[in-house]
Amino acid sequence: MSEPSGSHLEDVTVAVFLAQEGSEEIEFTEPKDAVTEAGATVDVVGHETGEGLTVNNDLEESERYEIEKSFDEVSADDYDAVIVPGGTVGADTLRTREAGVALLRKHVEAGKPTAVICHGPWTLVEADVVDGKTLTSYPSLQTDVRNAGGEWVDEEVVVDDGLITSRNPDDLEAFCETILEEFAS
Repeated sequence: MSEPSGSHLEDVTVAVFLAQEGSEEIEFTEPKDAVTEAGATVDVVGHETGEGLTVNNDLEESERYEIEKSFDEVSADDYDAVIVPGGTVGADTLRTREAGVALLRKHVEAGKPTAVICHGPWTLVEADVVDGKTLTSYPSLQTDVRNAGGEWVDEEVVVDDGLITSRNPDDLEAFCETILEEFAS
């Protein structure tokens, strides 16, 4: 599959969530870079502005990235699409941030595309938006997804009514390709 090129997302605004600590770096950077390169306007959004410290696959500290806007400063109306990275610690932190969960809930309920990977679906469970949906995640979340009324499947990428989910960093190529397709439509 050839990657869409140029600026086919030039009229699309995207919020990429980032925890203050613990978001998986590659699950943050690769989707963010993909939509940025496709021409989208991207804001990194978190609990508070400042720096977010990412981690690598071994949970070792990695790079710091700027959190440009806080959840309290933005609304679901500001964005056409949302991306939520995984990372065990980062995803667990994000699901405890009421304003972020509320933003995510309103975004999904508005039917706007939402891309979530790895442990990120914890935020969807917390937002109470998985009931009746089919999704994937890191395998350890399957009971959480089922208990929230969702159907969990072990697939590289799942799209259900604008909700795009993937399992882990190994799925990033397919995840990013799907994001570009779904965000463009």
